Amino acid sequence: MSTPPLPGVLGDLAPILTHWGYWAVGGLIFVEDFGVPSPGETILIAAAVYAGAGQLNIATVIAIGVVAAVLGDNVGYLIGRTGGHALVQRYGKYVFLPPERYEKAEEFFARHGGKVVTVARFFEGLRQLNGIIAGTTEMPWPRFVAFNTLGAVLWVGLWAGVGYAAGNHITTIYTEVNRYSTYALIALGVLILALVARRVLRRRRAAG
Repeated sequence: MSTPPLPGVLGDLAPILTHWGYWAVGGLIFVEDFGVPSPGETILIAAAVYAGAGQLNIATVIAIGVVAAVLGDNVGYLIGRTGGHALVQRYGKYVFLPPERYEKAEEFFARHGGKVVTVARFFEGLRQLNGIIAGTTEMPWPRFVAFNTLGAVLWVGLWAGVGYAAGNHITTIYTEVNRYSTYALIALGVLILALVARRVLRRRRAAG
C-alpha cells in the first residue's frame, strides 16, 4: 500500500521519516519532552499514518513513542530537580517568580501535580516544560514517573490512533483540525481568564 500524501507540516517531515524511520520518531519526541523545540507530536501522527499504509509497524511506533516521551520528561525532571530550584531562588524575582510565588507553585504541585503532569502533554508548551517544572518544584520522583507514564500512554495512544485510522483521509482531518483549533484555543483562554477572575473575586471577598 502506498503512503498517502501528508498535508502541511506533516508533509515537511515526510523525508525525515522516510529516511530515519523509527529513529526519527523516538529522537524527536525525546528531545521535545525536555524543552528542545522539536515536532514530536507531528512526527508521531505522521509515523502512524505511515503505519496505516503498511510502511511502519503501529505497535512499534506506539512503544517507541511512549518510551521516548517518558525518558524525555525524566531528563526534564532531572534538569529541574538538580538546578531549577536554585536558579528560581536566585533569579526568580527577575522573571516575576519571587520566593513567595514559587512557594505557592510548590504547594499547587503538591496538591494537583499528578493531574497537571498527566494532562500537560496534550498542550503545546506545557508538554515541553512539565518535567522541568515538576523537578523544580520538587515533586516526588516516583509520583512524577507514575503520572508521566500515564500521560504518555494516553497521548501516544490518542495521536497514534488518529494517524493510523486517518489513512487517505488525513488531509481532510488535518484541515478540519486546523480550522477548529483556533476556536479551541480561544475557549481555553476564556476558561483560564474566568478561573483567574473567580479566584481574584474570592480573595477580595475574603479580605473584605
